Amino acid sequence: MTDTTPQRRALADRLTQADILSSPRWRAAVEAVPRELFLHPGVFLPAEGGRWRPVTAVGTDRADWVRMAYRDESLTTQLDGHLTADQVGDLVTGSPTSSSTTPVTVVDMLEKLEVEEGHQVLEIGTGTGYSAALMCFRLGEDNVTTVEVDPDVSARADAALETAGYSTWTVTGDGLLGHPRRAPYDRTIATCAVRRIPYTWIRQTRPGGIVLATVGGSWHYGTGLAKVTVAEDGTATGRITGRSSFMQARSQAEVPIAGDLSARTAYADTERETKVSPLLLDAWMPAFLAQLAAPGARVTRATSLDGNRLLYLFDPDRESFASFTENDGTWTVRQGGPVDLWDVIEQTLTVWQDADSPDITAVRLHITQETHTYWIDGHPALRWQHHLI
Repeated sequence: MTDTTPQRRALADRLTQADILSSPRWRAAVEAVPRELFLHPGVFLPAEGGRWRPVTAVGTDRADWVRMAYRDESLTTQLDGHLTADQVGDLVTGSPTSSSTTPVTVVDMLEKLEVEEGHQVLEIGTGTGYSAALMCFRLGEDNVTTVEVDPDVSARADAALETAGYSTWTVTGDGLLGHPRRAPYDRTIATCAVRRIPYTWIRQTRPGGIVLATVGGSWHYGTGLAKVTVAEDGTATGRITGRSSFMQARSQAEVPIAGDLSARTAYADTERETKVSPLLLDAWMPAFLAQLAAPGARVTRATSLDGNRLLYLFDPDRESFASFTENDGTWTVRQGGPVDLWDVIEQTLTVWQDADSPDITAVRLHITQETHTYWIDGHPALRWQHHLI
């Protein structure tokens, strides 16, 4: 077996130079844990035409496998909830459903978690098991509980952890429910995106403990890394520390809007010219704000038969839509259903622009058993409250 100590040290050096890695204890973990062990049986690399090229540990030159393992990028390990690289021999299509997150993101989150010796940590989303291994090295294997909803992914991660020398608590189950049997935890960290932090995680975290999770909606972008501290009264308060993107929790993953979109938007109640371009939704912070203002909204892009860009917002639960068409640089919106989706979002974007377009790190949040409240200090109109029950 090839000794990857030089590659691990080089990775630690890159993370340090990028101001991601600062703790000597986390550096020791990065230098100790072989990432390549957590990529078995293989990965899918992007290929032409939106397809994926399978690369397996067996049958790949050892040096090439190691170089790939220590690249600063996420590596897809499963497609469509079941397919792994060892099951195919040629290019395939599919949607990623599990991956090994880029070490930059993994280590950045672990640094933000502010762990201390003896802390009990709950990880939601085991994935390959690499981040769990880093925590096992740092805290001890008995202090890490990791939950994975996919039995096959969980089994592979458990095997990799054992190979790396860590017999930690790997649990197969719905991570949105946490793991009450080993609660309370000092820290809770999620390596999947959630629409909002489940109150279960707050309840299973000790007062003074930290919960770290990617939140904001169900879009694959326009989400932020929330860091909240649990209070004695069972609430939690914190802020969005920056942009963050993860695969959605399995139970919250949405099927793309499909079918005849023109038929779904045939009957509109109103039609007008937009005040701001809906293309703003292509930017991260406006997308984050849109999902706060209209949590059920889902954006869909298409092209008409004559080549024009089409943009839609749908809220299936509230049976509402907004349909956009462009003409010489101006956009027209048609809206139907009981909720004027674009009116709600456009008002938020306008207020945000008038407030000098603060960054996502300006967003604060407060969680109770009944509500999630987000706001930007100094701007009363930039406040959103989502009721859970």
